[in-house]
Amino acid sequence: MNQVQRRGPIARFFIGLWDAMNFTRRLIFNLVFFTLLFIILAAISAGDRTEPLLERTTLVIAPEGTLVEQFSADPATRSLMKALGSKAGEVQLRDLVRALDQARDDKRIERVVLQLDKLGGGGMASRRELAAAVARVRESGKQVVAFSESMAQSQYLIAAEADEVYLDPMGGLLLEGLGRYRQYYREGLQDKLGVDVHLFKVGEYKSAAEPYVLDAASPESKEADLFWMNDLWQRYLADIGKARGLAPAKIAADIAVLPAGIEAVQGDLAQYALQHELVDGLKTRGDLDDLLVERGVADADADGGFRQVSLDGYLAHLDTALKLAADRRPQVAVVVAAGSITGGEQPPGTIGGDSTSALLRQARDDDKVKAVVLRVNSPGGEVFASEQIRREVVALQEAGKPVVVSMGDLAASGGYWISMNADRIYADASTISGSIGIFGMLPTIPRALDKIGVHTDGVGTTAFAGAFDISRPMDPAVGQVIQAVIDKGYRDFIGKVAEARGQPVEAIDAVARGRVWSGAQAKERGLVDELGNLRSAISDAATRVELGEGEYAVTYVEKVGTPFEQWFGGFASSRLGAFWLRDSGFARGLVAQALPHAQADLKLLEGAITPTAGVPVKALAYCFCALD
Repeated sequence: MNQVQRRGPIARFFIGLWDAMNFTRRLIFNLVFFTLLFIILAAISAGDRTEPLLERTTLVIAPEGTLVEQFSADPATRSLMKALGSKAGEVQLRDLVRALDQARDDKRIERVVLQLDKLGGGGMASRRELAAAVARVRESGKQVVAFSESMAQSQYLIAAEADEVYLDPMGGLLLEGLGRYRQYYREGLQDKLGVDVHLFKVGEYKSAAEPYVLDAASPESKEADLFWMNDLWQRYLADIGKARGLAPAKIAADIAVLPAGIEAVQGDLAQYALQHELVDGLKTRGDLDDLLVERGVADADADGGFRQVSLDGYLAHLDTALKLAADRRPQVAVVVAAGSITGGEQPPGTIGGDSTSALLRQARDDDKVKAVVLRVNSPGGEVFASEQIRREVVALQEAGKPVVVSMGDLAASGGYWISMNADRIYADASTISGSIGIFGMLPTIPRALDKIGVHTDGVGTTAFAGAFDISRPMDPAVGQVIQAVIDKGYRDFIGKVAEARGQPVEAIDAVARGRVWSGAQAKERGLVDELGNLRSAISDAATRVELGEGEYAVTYVEKVGTPFEQWFGGFASSRLGAFWLRDSGFARGLVAQALPHAQADLKLLEGAITPTAGVPVKALAYCFCALD
């Protein structure tokens, strides 16, 4: 007969403790599992329900973030950051224009209110395109009201198109003019640190790399910059004058005596703007809300007390309607090429030789796509990556699909390289273009190493073995090799432009040599075909394949997120998802609210000096010519 062995009290204690821990582990696991299951099912069932859009609604456009051609983060990340309450972000130009154009014909939208204080970035061409969309709403008979607590001249270019512009009594608005100033590093690099930067270029106006070899801008750089900047500034004054009913000469004259003008109103910038007719009145945000309640429909539950829909809310309505209506019409595809041009696969917001080429191939292989618009907003970058993209443009044309280029704020150097073979090139009059030139840079650091007692020595089987080692002094023969490579790159550049534009090489060389032009100046010199915006380019592309207005759909060819990214983006955008993520300490721990961004210019230069097999120095077609 077997006797049951009884455990001692210590053993029973530890066994009981283990059982309790095991039970707790299973309980927590099950709770987490069913909580996540509930959230997923709720998100699927709830979706992204939007509030109904009622009659006599005011569309309030108050974007927060940088104005861009294309988001640089994927939809899931954007939705997550928004759900966590992050205000810093990006606003797509196309979304703002689309909302304004739809509101113009939407009978439910009674008026539009613009609050642009937190809209940053964007160049002159983007702002003019947005201003034109505001003008179209106003011309349709719908009232547009702009309000600001403090406004920059870049925002004012858009707001000036409103029927009424109001400024907070404690706010300010100053028109200052355009400026472009850069830091120059020669003394710091060469004299202080002992880094010798060797610059190889073609074109006396190719000033992109001057800061690394000079202490101040060259006379050629100042001459060229002032030429195109004056053109943009005169156009700015003309646009403001036309919108506000003011003589451009008077606006310029007021700026010339700005200190006296500000002193005359005892430093009151709001009064100065009112007296000089830049705004129609001074109102607080509460005053504006009262005005909109009086003119619109009162709604005690809405911000400000009047019936309204936000930009995001209105776009959600438009997107929902778009999803419900399956569009089987032929397509004009838009491929966005925004940012610096570098090799390989690159995320949105940067142009990759491989990734952007893949988008163009996708449009070429899609039977529904009949024509392509390449929207270029780029200062350029690596020559080889630019050539990869240009070849895909040619392949599209050879496949029978016309390609029309729409230049945004900036389509210079490599940005022009990828544009030049298009069937038609459109640019805004204030687009920055040209800068047809090539340069390469190679720093050498033996003097810097000397300062810390480090020296380089060795042997090689030929005179050129190890000659491109930056720790060694540069042999003049090496410089001769590099300059020959850069010269060849320039000949290729102007030769391809001449062939694409149907002009003699000598004629292209005369307007090239690294010189930067405004869009209007580029058209005068045969580098651009027409002045117009993205709408103009899309219409042109459709006409080339005999598609009239209303007979085609416009689609953007962009990298599609994974199924999980798409689902998570939708969940984070829903009210339930936003509530859970915003109030969850665990979710907040998953994402840093602010991430440092390396300067694109420094990243480009870092890539430029990274060795490439078989190439002594990377040839760059880049333009540091953007305006802040």
